[in-house]
Amino acid sequence: MEVKSVVLVGQHVRLEPLNETHVPGLAAIGVGQNFWHFMLYGEMNTVEDMKNWVKDILGRAQNGTDLPFVAIHLESGRVAGATRYLNIIPHDRGLEIGGTWYGLEFQRTPVNTECKYLLMSHAFETLGAIRVQLKTDSRNERSQKAIERLGSKKEGILRNHMILPDGRYRDSVFYSILDTEWAEVKMNLEVMMRKYE
Repeated sequence: MEVKSVVLVGQHVRLEPLNETHVPGLAAIGVGQNFWHFMLYGEMNTVEDMKNWVKDILGRAQNGTDLPFVAIHLESGRVAGATRYLNIIPHDRGLEIGGTWYGLEFQRTPVNTECKYLLMSHAFETLGAIRVQLKTDSRNERSQKAIERLGSKKEGILRNHMILPDGRYRDSVFYSILDTEWAEVKMNLEVMMRKYE
């Protein structure tokens, strides 16, 4: 399984490789949002915070463990958010989809569903993944519902899994989709996306 930089395009969104030119667009929708307290990066209160976040994620990409994307909303041409492949394990043909966040105006729209559809399609059908993993903070019930809505199977909770920047211990809820489950999940996602046509 060889994970390379790629552009993925759907009807509502284009996923393109993250780079530093995306900082202003990401800052416009991400600075000051409350979803950061569920994530591992700390609060994003300034454009400089966002710039540092992008640099950190790009550093992970250089190490080969992550492949980050920016989601571009096709109708408006605006940056809608960010997501990535992470914890890429080529030998075991597995990866995680995560680090996902969207500006408030792009939440509860087809953006997230289509991003997940594009990323999972590429993972299973092009890369040959046998497992796609997702995880979220156990306190983030909205994220858990969104992941479950995709058709992911809940595997369990890792207690005291991470220490957040503010010192709190995070319990993480883990989910997965296997290659043998992908056909059904894909069909369900396509049904969900048709509602937005």
